[in-house]
Amino acid sequence: MDAVDRTLIEALRANGRATYAELARLVGLSGPTVTDRINRLEQAGVISGYRAVISPGAVGLGVTALIGVLLSDAADLDDVGRRLRDVPEIEDCWFVAGEESYLLKVRAADPYGLEKIIGRLNHIRGVARTRTTVALSTKWEGRQQPLDEDRS
Repeated sequence: MDAVDRTLIEALRANGRATYAELARLVGLSGPTVTDRINRLEQAGVISGYRAVISPGAVGLGVTALIGVLLSDAADLDDVGRRLRDVPEIEDCWFVAGEESYLLKVRAADPYGLEKIIGRLNHIRGVARTRTTVALSTKWEGRQQPLDEDRS
């Protein structure tokens, strides 16, 4: 990955709807060359997708919580992971080190909705208990680190 690729990635991170023509002007290359570069970045897994970022509150999801999942001694880690994938309210799921095995970010309409999600999680075979932290407000979210030449 060179400086042009990093510039293209930064531009797409800022505006995933940028046209190839706009990107080509930005980096001083032809549209087909930029298209080829972006296709290579996608095929290499550097660019893994494009999406619209919504405001959760604007679509009725006013409660955000982080839920730690503690597993029972007999839990099948992979089975629990598959079952967590079936819970649509889970936005992010991380396998973590520490007392908890999974850390989840969930959104709900209200505290009652969050209670229902927690109840569903606690009924998953292998889950011993959960530990929930409710976010009171969001200062920022989805921040991405600048691309550093040394890390790419």
